[in-house]
Amino acid sequence: MVRIAIIGGGIGGLTTAIALRKIGFEPEVYEQAPALLDVGAAIALWPNAMRVLEYLGLTQQVLEKAGVMNNVRWLDQHGRLINKVSITETSERNAQTAVALHRADLQEILRHALPPGSVHLGSSLVEYKQGDGTVTAHFTNGHIIEVDFLIGADGIHSDVRAKLLDDSPPIYRGYMVWRGISPVTLSAIPPNTAVELHGSGKRFGIGPVGLGRTGWWAAANGANISPKAEERNADRKTWRQGESIASNLPHDTQRDLLRSFDGWYRPALQLIESTPSESILRTGAFDRRGTKVWGQGHVTLLGDAIHPMTPNFGQGGCMAIEDALILSRCFHALGAHESALRHYEQLRYQRTASVTRYSRMYGTVGQLENVFARGIRRALLSLVPESVARRMMQIVFNYNACEVAIKN
Repeated sequence: MVRIAIIGGGIGGLTTAIALRKIGFEPEVYEQAPALLDVGAAIALWPNAMRVLEYLGLTQQVLEKAGVMNNVRWLDQHGRLINKVSITETSERNAQTAVALHRADLQEILRHALPPGSVHLGSSLVEYKQGDGTVTAHFTNGHIIEVDFLIGADGIHSDVRAKLLDDSPPIYRGYMVWRGISPVTLSAIPPNTAVELHGSGKRFGIGPVGLGRTGWWAAANGANISPKAEERNADRKTWRQGESIASNLPHDTQRDLLRSFDGWYRPALQLIESTPSESILRTGAFDRRGTKVWGQGHVTLLGDAIHPMTPNFGQGGCMAIEDALILSRCFHALGAHESALRHYEQLRYQRTASVTRYSRMYGTVGQLENVFARGIRRALLSLVPESVARRMMQIVFNYNACEVAIKN
């Protein structure tokens, strides 16, 4: 039996385990957190990710928990329409729904798709060493495993990456993002619609997340909030996920956000007001420059561990889901050999590097403060025909990981 260890029990790690089991492997997942808590904000699953989940037989479970997004609207900070596009028409080839749901709901769906006992909590990686066709991994709980392959899916502050690449830390892109889920829906927001508001150095996003809830995010230019090394080590769980949980922030988070977005479109303020301050998450906008080195020997990386991206396109989780399927398909086509890892890495590099760049550029434009630059931004966005905007979105949304050619 081929022994595969996946380090990280997030969206990417769990999806990888499901995809590998579908082709006959029995991977084990090792997650550093002592429990998979009901923590996190909304996650968007655009058509490119939903195709993978359909292939894995998880679409129905997701739709039961999620809110459907059929349209995107861009507004100014006062709620005046700038432009709009239909998502359903952007994905008419291999048509698939776009949704958003609570990240904890998605994690629960993925966890339940795996056999009991295949996810090991409280397993924080200390180190790994490669031998003659094997990998030995040591954990802080004293557990030692020897496997044939090790997959690092342990997030933006990946321990597997640190050992493999020993490169520089993620790059802060100059703005902070707050995310929350409100227990209410607002009549002012059209059903099945994602909304993005643009202001001076600030943005606000709104979307349905299912079960009568509304997800939102707020972005504002700010100083580098990257924690010092000792702070990051003291709170490994939080920063491995790239998030600072609101319970670790001042309890006036809600008040500060309301002050910062004072005078904006009233529904945005209502969502902040109706979200408990202690449940609001804060994250810096970080990413990395692309690298062609994703692995070595019998070790590889996926998701945020290798290609973290700024939260502008909602594609971070989607890229990890795509990675999971492509990796499993490479194993299926090439067998349990090192060549399967290298082929997976080659197939994924250009796609993930491009989406990371698109996200970074979109965020840079969205966070403009200069009044003239913002005027140009609004004029250009308002003048883009819906058909052109749709074609631009198709570059990302129409990708089908199930149809990518795998050389054997």
